[in-house]
Amino acid sequence: MSKEIFLEIGTEEIPAGFLPKAMADMERLIRKELESARLEFGDIRTCATPRRMALAVSDVAEEQPTLRTESVGPAKNIAYDAEGNPTKAAIGFARGQGLDVSELKLIETDKGEYLFAEKEEAGRPTSELLIEILPRLIAGIPFKKSMRWKDLDIRFARPMHWIVALFDGQVVPFSYGNLTSGNASRGHRFMAPQEFAVTGMDDWLEQCRQHFVTADHVERKATIRTQVEEAGIAAGGQTALDERLLEEVTYLVEDSSPLCGSFEEKYLQLPRELLVTSMREHQRYFTVEDAEGKLQNKFITVSNTRAEDPDVVIKGNERVIRARLSDAMFFWEEDQKQPLADNLEKLKQVIYQAKLGSSFEKVERFTALAVSLAEQFDPASCELTARAAMLSKCDLETKMVYEFPELQGIMGREYSRLEGEDARVSTAICEHYLPTEAGGVLPSDSIGAFISIADKVDTICGCFSVGLIPTGSADPYALRRSAIGILNIILDRGYQLNLPDLVSQSLGLLGAKLTRPYAEVESDVVEFIRLRLVNMLTSRGFATDVVEAVLAARFDEPVDAVARVEALAALKGAADFEPLAVAFKRVGNIIKDGLEQEIDDALFEADCEGALLQAVGQAQQTVTAQVAEGDYTAALQTVAGLREPVDAFFDGVMVMAEDEQVRDNRLALLTQVAGLFRNIADFTRIAA
Repeated sequence: MSKEIFLEIGTEEIPAGFLPKAMADMERLIRKELESARLEFGDIRTCATPRRMALAVSDVAEEQPTLRTESVGPAKNIAYDAEGNPTKAAIGFARGQGLDVSELKLIETDKGEYLFAEKEEAGRPTSELLIEILPRLIAGIPFKKSMRWKDLDIRFARPMHWIVALFDGQVVPFSYGNLTSGNASRGHRFMAPQEFAVTGMDDWLEQCRQHFVTADHVERKATIRTQVEEAGIAAGGQTALDERLLEEVTYLVEDSSPLCGSFEEKYLQLPRELLVTSMREHQRYFTVEDAEGKLQNKFITVSNTRAEDPDVVIKGNERVIRARLSDAMFFWEEDQKQPLADNLEKLKQVIYQAKLGSSFEKVERFTALAVSLAEQFDPASCELTARAAMLSKCDLETKMVYEFPELQGIMGREYSRLEGEDARVSTAICEHYLPTEAGGVLPSDSIGAFISIADKVDTICGCFSVGLIPTGSADPYALRRSAIGILNIILDRGYQLNLPDLVSQSLGLLGAKLTRPYAEVESDVVEFIRLRLVNMLTSRGFATDVVEAVLAARFDEPVDAVARVEALAALKGAADFEPLAVAFKRVGNIIKDGLEQEIDDALFEADCEGALLQAVGQAQQTVTAQVAEGDYTAALQTVAGLREPVDAFFDGVMVMAEDEQVRDNRLALLTQVAGLFRNIADFTRIAA
């Protein structure tokens, strides 16, 4: 008969960002524990609020199955001496099996008689096993930050106040810290703080509802979504439903009561991002828009309590947002009293990184890089690129960004617009930070793209040049994200950009700041970016061997590399690819670095040699033209046409002939074959 495990951990308020991962970790840990204990079980369900984390496992077996094990020990002639007495080998084997020597048996095998141990271990009751498993699970939940309390030798995200542990409705008794498990949960901290007994997950969920707690986070999220949408309509507009904010608010409350407040219309003259940031990031308010998407002077907050007088709560929230927006208006007006460009001089006093100098020096470096990129891909924008790059970090010295750091770039855009800068310059000031996350929005204009690439390349080269290299567990300067951002922008805009050249130029601008050998840093940075491209392409579904084969052949221009990966992946999908790959791998393995010399047809000893030379000659001109046009699919198909003469060549002659001249002549011929595909892909890396 199967039973349910139910566990609830009651705590002080846990940060909202901790809870989704904690639930996933609870499920992972209980699954591992039950599997290790050889217990059959069904579905696992987790729930969380700020003050509780819970899990339930259905259809759990009442006890472990009986475990039968068989082990073969040493041979009979080793296990017993001439008199038939057990040796140390037999005694040790018995001890290892937890048996007495007299319980061992002999079995006949193909190699003779051997000692044999057969054990049967009765399964333990699940209720008994859970006394060990559940405390271990609680202790094993990892948090980004944890704490101790009182004088206890345990850690958790926040102090724990109760533990409910049940199996089939019965308490699983254990102690953890200063707590003893039981069947008593608690209601809402303010509206129903009293204890109530529970018998399992369903009973717990229902009783929580009766005590003003919506314990199921999925149900709570759906409720909040409906409530804030209805509140927006009631306010005469529509709620701008931010999914990230909705997720956070879900884990900030146990009971949800939406309240609508307002602020003075004069604050609507502030930039939209500033208003949204003030309300969303700092106060966890949902904003309200009209039918055209224009921001209204209203907000919706979700309260964790059902106030007797909602107006009092609303007025309190209005006072808070009014004070914050008043400060923002002051900063907005003060910052406009001097030109944005005046802040450039202040950057000379700001240390970007101790070994890499000031923020002003960094701006100078990536401005030079950005202009160089503009010269290559959009010469008409060079002047605007230089202007945007020099202004791109100036808003870091504004009062607004000092108060609201998340508005960097945005405020530079707004202030530069007010000063009459070219629209492309203002857009680039904001967009040069993009992308800010994996799969994030990319710059919409080439100027922003140039500055973004340049800024990120300077950051990577600068850090690598002074030994600030990411490790497996630490990347404090977000260099991996920067590298992925560079690649995404290049691929999105189709820039035929030579990355090693760009890295070399960046290192040249760093000059004397390098504390490591130039060639070593250059190699490390290029390889670092190459590995990011490998990860990006494999995550898109391209086979690892295809990606490695292409990038091992040549990694200079990412756009070109991706085109070759796509072409090789398409060829690999063909039915006759495997024998083709085997033939070309054989070519690559035999010639290794290759042998460049004139081919002397007078040294040919078989017709297959001349036939291969003729086929290579016919393909060479075609492949060269196709590669020049970037049509790697056609080039690989042309190369694939050499398979038959290559196979005939290997069948007809021995490449490594005793005659050195004949051998070298054949190696030179194969080198020409390899030359047709060597710059497309290294076939030796294709998995068989």
